[in-house]
Amino acid sequence: MNFELTAEQSMIRELIHDFAEAEVAPGALERDRTGAFPIEIFEKLAKLGLMGLPFPEQYGGAGADTVSFAVVVEELSRVCASTGITYSAHISLGGAPLALFGTEEQKARYLTPLCKGEYLGAFGLTEPNAGSDAGGTRTTAVLDGDNWVINGSKCFITNAGYSRNLALTALTDRSRGTSGISAFIVPTDAPGFTVLNHYEKMGLHASNTTELVLDQVAVPGENLLGIEGNGFKQFLAVLDGGRIGIGAMAVGIAQGAFEKSLRYAKQRKQFGSALAAFQAIQFKLADMAMNIEVARNMVYKAAWLKDQGKTFKKEAAMAKLFASEMCMKVCDQAVQIHGGYGYMREYEVERAFRDAKLLEIGEGTSEVQRMVIAAQIGC
Repeated sequence: MNFELTAEQSMIRELIHDFAEAEVAPGALERDRTGAFPIEIFEKLAKLGLMGLPFPEQYGGAGADTVSFAVVVEELSRVCASTGITYSAHISLGGAPLALFGTEEQKARYLTPLCKGEYLGAFGLTEPNAGSDAGGTRTTAVLDGDNWVINGSKCFITNAGYSRNLALTALTDRSRGTSGISAFIVPTDAPGFTVLNHYEKMGLHASNTTELVLDQVAVPGENLLGIEGNGFKQFLAVLDGGRIGIGAMAVGIAQGAFEKSLRYAKQRKQFGSALAAFQAIQFKLADMAMNIEVARNMVYKAAWLKDQGKTFKKEAAMAKLFASEMCMKVCDQAVQIHGGYGYMREYEVERAFRDAKLLEIGEGTSEVQRMVIAAQIGC
Protein backbone atom coordinates (compact mmCIF):
# COMPACT_ATOMS: atom_id res chain seq x y z
CA MET A 1 0.00 0.00 0.00
CA ASN A 2 1.15 3.50 -0.84
CA PHE A 3 -0.62 6.28 1.04
CA GLU A 4 1.27 9.08 -0.69
CA LEU A 5 -0.41 11.25 -3.29
CA THR A 6 1.14 11.09 -6.74
CA ALA A 7 3.09 14.07 -8.05
CA GLU A 8 0.07 15.17 -10.08
CA GLN A 9 -2.31 14.80 -7.13
CA SER A 10 0.06 16.73 -4.87
CA MET A 11 0.32 19.51 -7.46
CA ILE A 12 -3.47 19.73 -7.65
CA ARG A 13 -3.71 19.84 -3.85
CA GLU A 14 -1.20 22.68 -3.65
CA LEU A 15 -2.94 24.59 -6.43
CA ILE A 16 -6.43 24.28 -4.96
CA HIS A 17 -5.25 24.91 -1.39
CA ASP A 18 -3.72 28.23 -2.42
CA PHE A 19 -6.77 29.08 -4.52
CA ALA A 20 -9.12 28.29 -1.64
CA GLU A 21 -7.18 30.51 0.75
CA ALA A 22 -6.85 33.42 -1.67
CA GLU A 23 -10.12 33.34 -3.60
CA VAL A 24 -12.72 31.35 -1.65
CA ALA A 25 -12.11 31.91 2.06
CA PRO A 26 -12.17 35.74 2.16
CA GLY A 27 -15.84 36.05 1.14
CA ALA A 28 -17.22 32.89 2.74
CA LEU A 29 -18.68 34.55 5.84
CA GLU A 30 -20.39 37.28 3.83
CA ARG A 31 -21.78 34.80 1.31
CA ASP A 32 -23.25 32.80 4.19
CA ARG A 33 -24.94 35.97 5.45
CA THR A 34 -26.32 37.12 2.10
CA GLY A 35 -26.76 33.87 0.18
CA ALA A 36 -24.87 35.36 -2.77
CA PHE A 37 -23.86 32.66 -5.23
CA PRO A 38 -20.09 32.69 -5.94
CA ILE A 39 -20.29 32.49 -9.73
CA GLU A 40 -17.00 34.37 -10.09
CA ILE A 41 -15.21 31.60 -8.19
CA PHE A 42 -16.36 29.02 -10.70
CA GLU A 43 -15.33 31.25 -13.58
CA LYS A 44 -11.83 31.29 -12.08
CA LEU A 45 -11.88 27.52 -11.53
CA ALA A 46 -12.79 27.15 -15.21
CA LYS A 47 -9.75 29.21 -16.19
CA LEU A 48 -7.63 26.85 -14.08
CA GLY A 49 -9.05 23.90 -16.03
CA LEU A 50 -10.68 22.33 -12.96
CA MET A 51 -14.34 22.30 -13.95
CA GLY A 52 -13.94 19.09 -15.92
CA LEU A 53 -11.19 17.66 -13.73
CA PRO A 54 -11.85 13.88 -13.90
CA PHE A 55 -13.31 13.75 -17.41
CA PRO A 56 -11.40 12.88 -20.62
CA GLU A 57 -9.45 15.62 -22.36
CA GLN A 58 -11.32 14.96 -25.61
CA TYR A 59 -14.42 16.45 -23.97
CA GLY A 60 -12.65 19.43 -22.46
CA GLY A 61 -11.75 17.72 -19.19
CA ALA A 62 -8.37 17.44 -17.49
CA GLY A 63 -8.14 13.63 -17.54
CA ALA A 64 -7.41 13.50 -13.81
CA ASP A 65 -8.62 10.82 -11.39
CA THR A 66 -11.24 10.53 -8.68
CA VAL A 67 -8.68 10.98 -5.90
CA SER A 68 -7.81 14.37 -7.40
CA PHE A 69 -11.52 15.23 -7.49
CA ALA A 70 -11.81 14.32 -3.79
CA VAL A 71 -8.80 16.50 -2.99
CA VAL A 72 -10.35 19.52 -4.71
CA VAL A 73 -13.73 19.04 -2.99
CA GLU A 74 -12.01 18.67 0.37
CA GLU A 75 -9.94 21.84 0.01
CA LEU A 76 -12.86 23.96 -1.22
CA SER A 77 -15.12 22.66 1.57
CA ARG A 78 -12.43 23.36 4.17
CA VAL A 79 -13.00 27.09 3.70
CA CYS A 80 -16.53 27.22 2.20
CA ALA A 81 -18.87 24.25 2.12
CA SER A 82 -21.26 26.04 -0.24
CA THR A 83 -18.49 26.22 -2.81
CA GLY A 84 -17.53 22.62 -2.10
CA ILE A 85 -21.02 21.20 -2.66
CA THR A 86 -21.48 23.26 -5.82
CA TYR A 87 -18.28 21.87 -7.28
CA SER A 88 -18.96 18.32 -6.10
CA ALA A 89 -22.46 18.30 -7.61
CA HIS A 90 -21.19 19.84 -10.84
CA ILE A 91 -18.75 16.97 -11.35
CA SER A 92 -20.26 13.91 -9.67
CA LEU A 93 -23.94 14.57 -10.37
CA GLY A 94 -23.94 16.86 -13.38
CA GLY A 95 -21.06 15.56 -15.44
CA ALA A 96 -20.93 11.90 -14.38
CA PRO A 97 -24.25 10.78 -15.95
CA LEU A 98 -23.19 12.25 -19.29
CA ALA A 99 -19.71 10.69 -19.09
CA LEU A 100 -21.00 7.29 -18.00
CA PHE A 101 -24.08 6.86 -20.17
CA GLY A 102 -24.05 9.50 -22.87
CA THR A 103 -23.51 8.79 -26.56
CA GLU A 104 -20.53 10.38 -28.27
CA GLU A 105 -22.84 13.01 -29.72
CA GLN A 106 -24.34 13.74 -26.29
CA LYS A 107 -20.92 14.02 -24.69
CA ALA A 108 -19.72 16.42 -27.37
CA ARG A 109 -22.86 18.55 -27.10
CA TYR A 110 -23.44 18.58 -23.35
CA LEU A 111 -20.35 17.33 -21.48
CA THR A 112 -17.78 19.46 -23.32
CA PRO A 113 -19.28 22.87 -22.37
CA LEU A 114 -19.83 21.58 -18.82
CA CYS A 115 -16.15 20.66 -18.56
CA LYS A 116 -15.20 24.11 -19.83
CA GLY A 117 -17.31 25.69 -17.10
CA GLU A 118 -19.77 27.28 -19.51
CA TYR A 119 -22.56 26.04 -17.25
CA LEU A 120 -22.87 24.14 -13.98
CA GLY A 121 -23.91 20.51 -13.90
CA ALA A 122 -27.04 19.38 -12.07
CA PHE A 123 -28.95 16.16 -11.52
CA GLY A 124 -32.73 15.74 -11.12
CA LEU A 125 -33.60 12.71 -8.99
CA THR A 126 -35.27 13.71 -5.71
CA GLU A 127 -39.00 14.41 -5.71
CA PRO A 128 -41.38 15.71 -3.04
CA ASN A 129 -42.70 12.17 -2.47
CA ALA A 130 -39.59 10.26 -3.52
CA GLY A 131 -36.60 11.23 -1.42
CA SER A 132 -34.86 8.22 0.07
CA ASP A 133 -37.28 6.08 -1.95
CA ALA A 134 -35.93 7.12 -5.36
CA GLY A 135 -37.86 4.22 -6.86
CA GLY A 136 -41.05 6.09 -6.05
CA THR A 137 -40.50 8.53 -8.93
CA ARG A 138 -43.75 10.11 -10.15
CA THR A 139 -42.43 12.39 -12.89
CA THR A 140 -43.51 10.89 -16.21
CA ALA A 141 -42.17 10.90 -19.76
CA VAL A 142 -44.47 9.87 -22.61
CA LEU A 143 -43.28 9.36 -26.17
CA ASP A 144 -45.31 11.56 -28.52
CA GLY A 145 -44.08 11.15 -32.07
CA ASP A 146 -40.37 11.99 -32.05
CA ASN A 147 -40.47 13.76 -28.68
CA TRP A 148 -40.65 12.75 -25.04
CA VAL A 149 -43.16 14.88 -23.12
CA ILE A 150 -42.21 15.20 -19.45
CA ASN A 151 -44.47 16.20 -16.55
CA GLY A 152 -43.67 16.33 -12.86
CA SER A 153 -41.46 18.02 -10.31
CA LYS A 154 -38.13 17.62 -8.57
CA CYS A 155 -36.96 19.13 -5.29
CA PHE A 156 -33.71 20.00 -3.49
CA ILE A 157 -31.78 20.12 -6.78
CA THR A 158 -28.29 21.64 -6.55
CA ASN A 159 -27.04 24.04 -9.26
CA ALA A 160 -30.12 23.96 -11.51
CA GLY A 161 -30.37 27.74 -11.47
CA TYR A 162 -26.96 27.89 -13.18
CA SER A 163 -27.39 24.87 -15.45
CA ARG A 164 -28.02 24.99 -19.17
CA ASN A 165 -28.97 21.32 -19.32
CA LEU A 166 -29.46 18.64 -16.70
CA ALA A 167 -30.12 14.92 -16.48
CA LEU A 168 -33.26 13.78 -14.70
CA THR A 169 -35.33 10.65 -14.17
CA ALA A 170 -38.91 10.01 -15.23
CA LEU A 171 -41.30 7.08 -15.48
CA THR A 172 -41.64 5.77 -19.02
CA ASP A 173 -43.51 2.58 -18.07
CA ARG A 174 -45.32 2.61 -14.73
CA SER A 175 -46.14 -1.11 -14.94
CA ARG A 176 -42.46 -2.08 -14.67
CA GLY A 177 -41.66 -0.39 -11.36
CA THR A 178 -38.06 0.79 -11.11
CA SER A 179 -37.35 -0.89 -14.45
CA GLY A 180 -39.76 1.59 -15.99
CA ILE A 181 -37.65 4.62 -14.97
CA SER A 182 -35.56 6.26 -17.69
CA ALA A 183 -33.13 9.19 -17.76
CA PHE A 184 -33.25 12.25 -20.02
CA ILE A 185 -31.14 15.28 -20.81
CA VAL A 186 -33.39 18.31 -20.49
CA PRO A 187 -32.53 21.94 -21.40
CA THR A 188 -33.47 24.23 -18.52
CA ASP A 189 -34.79 26.85 -20.94
CA ALA A 190 -37.25 24.42 -22.58
CA PRO A 191 -40.87 25.69 -22.71
CA GLY A 192 -42.73 24.49 -19.63
CA PHE A 193 -39.56 24.03 -17.55
CA THR A 194 -39.47 26.25 -14.45
CA VAL A 195 -36.62 26.49 -11.95
CA LEU A 196 -37.71 27.86 -8.56
CA ASN A 197 -35.16 29.15 -6.05
CA HIS A 198 -37.24 29.74 -2.91
CA TYR A 199 -35.80 27.48 -0.22
CA GLU A 200 -34.71 28.89 3.14
CA LYS A 201 -32.02 26.53 4.41
CA MET A 202 -30.26 25.79 7.68
CA GLY A 203 -26.86 26.00 6.02
CA LEU A 204 -25.01 26.02 2.71
CA HIS A 205 -26.59 29.41 2.12
CA ALA A 206 -24.39 30.30 -0.86
CA SER A 207 -25.21 27.13 -2.78
CA ASN A 208 -28.03 27.03 -5.31
CA THR A 209 -30.82 24.68 -4.18
CA THR A 210 -33.90 24.64 -6.38
CA GLU A 211 -37.22 23.08 -7.21
CA LEU A 212 -37.93 21.99 -10.78
CA VAL A 213 -41.41 22.04 -12.30
CA LEU A 214 -41.98 20.38 -15.68
CA ASP A 215 -45.26 21.07 -17.45
CA GLN A 216 -45.54 19.41 -20.86
CA VAL A 217 -41.79 19.77 -21.45
CA ALA A 218 -40.94 18.25 -24.83
CA VAL A 219 -37.44 16.96 -25.56
CA PRO A 220 -36.26 15.13 -28.69
CA GLY A 221 -36.09 11.34 -28.62
CA GLU A 222 -32.31 11.63 -28.92
CA ASN A 223 -32.23 13.19 -25.43
CA LEU A 224 -32.87 9.81 -23.83
CA LEU A 225 -29.77 9.18 -21.69
CA GLY A 226 -28.61 5.58 -21.83
CA ILE A 227 -31.11 2.78 -22.36
CA GLU A 228 -34.84 3.22 -21.81
CA GLY A 229 -35.79 1.60 -18.50
CA ASN A 230 -32.24 1.76 -17.13
CA GLY A 231 -32.55 5.18 -15.55
CA PHE A 232 -32.88 3.92 -11.99
CA LYS A 233 -29.81 1.69 -12.28
CA GLN A 234 -27.85 4.47 -13.96
CA PHE A 235 -28.59 6.99 -11.26
CA LEU A 236 -27.76 4.53 -8.48
CA ALA A 237 -24.34 4.19 -10.11
CA VAL A 238 -24.04 7.98 -10.25
CA LEU A 239 -24.88 8.19 -6.54
CA ASP A 240 -22.06 5.77 -5.71
CA GLY A 241 -19.60 8.28 -7.15
CA GLY A 242 -21.45 11.21 -5.61
CA ARG A 243 -21.00 9.70 -2.17
CA ILE A 244 -17.26 10.04 -2.56
CA GLY A 245 -17.81 13.75 -3.13
CA ILE A 246 -19.97 14.06 -0.01
CA GLY A 247 -17.37 12.17 2.00
CA ALA A 248 -14.67 14.53 0.76
CA MET A 249 -16.85 17.49 1.68
CA ALA A 250 -17.22 16.11 5.20
CA VAL A 251 -13.47 15.72 5.58
CA GLY A 252 -12.94 19.29 4.36
CA ILE A 253 -15.55 20.89 6.63
CA ALA A 254 -14.23 18.94 9.61
CA GLN A 255 -10.63 19.88 8.77
CA GLY A 256 -11.55 23.55 8.63
CA ALA A 257 -13.39 23.38 11.97
CA PHE A 258 -10.47 21.52 13.54
CA GLU A 259 -7.91 24.06 12.30
CA LYS A 260 -9.95 26.95 13.71
CA SER A 261 -10.37 25.12 17.02
CA LEU A 262 -6.67 24.32 17.36
CA ARG A 263 -5.74 27.93 16.60
CA TYR A 264 -8.32 29.25 19.07
CA ALA A 265 -7.23 26.80 21.80
CA LYS A 266 -3.64 28.02 21.50
CA GLN A 267 -4.63 31.68 21.69
CA ARG A 268 -7.47 31.71 24.20
CA LYS A 269 -6.41 32.08 27.83
CA GLN A 270 -8.46 30.72 30.74
CA PHE A 271 -7.41 30.33 34.38
CA GLY A 272 -3.99 31.74 33.45
CA SER A 273 -3.20 29.21 30.69
CA ALA A 274 -4.00 28.63 27.04
CA LEU A 275 -6.94 26.29 26.47
CA ALA A 276 -4.60 23.94 24.64
CA ALA A 277 -2.73 23.32 27.89
CA PHE A 278 -5.76 21.62 29.43
CA GLN A 279 -6.03 17.87 28.96
CA ALA A 280 -9.80 18.05 28.40
CA ILE A 281 -9.24 20.26 25.34
CA GLN A 282 -6.22 18.25 24.19
CA PHE A 283 -8.30 15.07 24.15
CA LYS A 284 -11.05 16.75 22.14
CA LEU A 285 -8.54 17.96 19.56
CA ALA A 286 -6.80 14.58 19.45
CA ASP A 287 -10.10 12.79 18.78
CA MET A 288 -10.99 15.33 16.10
CA ALA A 289 -7.65 14.86 14.33
CA MET A 290 -7.87 11.08 14.56
CA ASN A 291 -11.37 10.84 13.14
CA ILE A 292 -10.64 13.25 10.31
CA GLU A 293 -7.65 11.15 9.29
CA VAL A 294 -9.68 7.92 9.38
CA ALA A 295 -12.41 9.50 7.27
CA ARG A 296 -9.91 10.89 4.77
CA ASN A 297 -8.36 7.46 4.29
CA MET A 298 -11.79 5.93 3.75
CA VAL A 299 -12.71 8.54 1.14
CA TYR A 300 -9.41 8.17 -0.69
CA LYS A 301 -9.72 4.38 -0.66
CA ALA A 302 -13.17 4.53 -2.25
CA ALA A 303 -11.86 7.00 -4.83
CA TRP A 304 -8.84 4.77 -5.55
CA LEU A 305 -11.05 1.72 -6.03
CA LYS A 306 -13.19 3.68 -8.49
CA ASP A 307 -10.07 4.76 -10.39
CA GLN A 308 -8.88 1.15 -10.56
CA GLY A 309 -12.17 0.03 -12.07
CA LYS A 310 -12.91 -2.06 -9.00
CA THR A 311 -16.23 -2.37 -7.17
CA PHE A 312 -16.56 0.52 -4.73
CA LYS A 313 -20.26 0.71 -3.80
CA LYS A 314 -19.74 -0.57 -0.25
CA GLU A 315 -16.63 1.53 0.36
CA ALA A 316 -18.28 4.69 -0.97
CA ALA A 317 -21.29 4.17 1.30
CA MET A 318 -19.03 3.48 4.29
CA ALA A 319 -16.88 6.54 3.56
CA LYS A 320 -19.90 8.79 3.14
CA LEU A 321 -21.60 7.47 6.27
CA PHE A 322 -18.57 7.59 8.54
CA ALA A 323 -17.27 10.91 7.24
CA SER A 324 -20.61 12.72 7.45
CA GLU A 325 -21.35 11.55 10.99
CA MET A 326 -17.75 12.25 11.99
CA CYS A 327 -18.06 15.76 10.58
CA MET A 328 -21.10 16.54 12.70
CA LYS A 329 -19.26 15.37 15.82
CA VAL A 330 -16.14 17.36 15.00
CA CYS A 331 -18.13 20.53 14.32
CA ASP A 332 -20.06 20.05 17.55
CA GLN A 333 -16.78 19.82 19.48
CA ALA A 334 -15.41 22.82 17.58
CA VAL A 335 -18.31 24.94 18.84
CA GLN A 336 -17.77 23.56 22.35
CA ILE A 337 -14.06 24.41 22.34
CA HIS A 338 -14.88 27.97 21.30
CA GLY A 339 -17.45 28.25 24.10
CA GLY A 340 -19.73 31.27 23.77
CA TYR A 341 -17.72 32.55 20.83
CA GLY A 342 -18.44 29.32 18.99
CA TYR A 343 -22.10 30.31 18.93
CA MET A 344 -21.26 33.57 17.16
CA ARG A 345 -21.07 33.84 13.38
CA GLU A 346 -17.78 35.70 13.23
CA TYR A 347 -15.87 32.67 14.56
CA GLU A 348 -17.27 30.56 11.70
CA VAL A 349 -17.45 27.18 13.45
CA GLU A 350 -21.21 27.61 13.85
CA ARG A 351 -21.40 27.87 10.05
CA ALA A 352 -19.49 24.61 9.74
CA PHE A 353 -21.94 23.00 12.19
CA ARG A 354 -24.94 24.17 10.13
CA ASP A 355 -23.38 23.21 6.81
CA ALA A 356 -22.37 19.76 8.04
CA LYS A 357 -25.89 18.52 8.73
CA LEU A 358 -26.82 18.24 5.06
CA LEU A 359 -24.07 15.65 4.59
CA GLU A 360 -26.03 13.15 6.69
CA ILE A 361 -28.99 13.63 4.34
CA GLY A 362 -27.82 14.28 0.78
CA GLU A 363 -26.75 11.48 -1.61
CA GLY A 364 -28.73 9.10 0.57
CA THR A 365 -29.38 9.57 4.28
CA SER A 366 -27.28 7.83 6.93
CA GLU A 367 -30.07 5.28 7.19
CA VAL A 368 -29.92 4.59 3.45
CA GLN A 369 -26.14 4.18 3.65
CA ARG A 370 -26.60 1.53 6.31
CA MET A 371 -29.10 -0.23 4.05
CA VAL A 372 -26.59 -0.17 1.18
CA ILE A 373 -23.79 -1.48 3.37
CA ALA A 374 -26.01 -4.21 4.84
CA ALA A 375 -26.90 -5.41 1.33
CA GLN A 376 -23.25 -5.38 0.30
CA ILE A 377 -22.15 -7.53 3.25
CA GLY A 378 -24.82 -10.11 2.48
CA CYS A 379 -27.59 -9.27 4.93
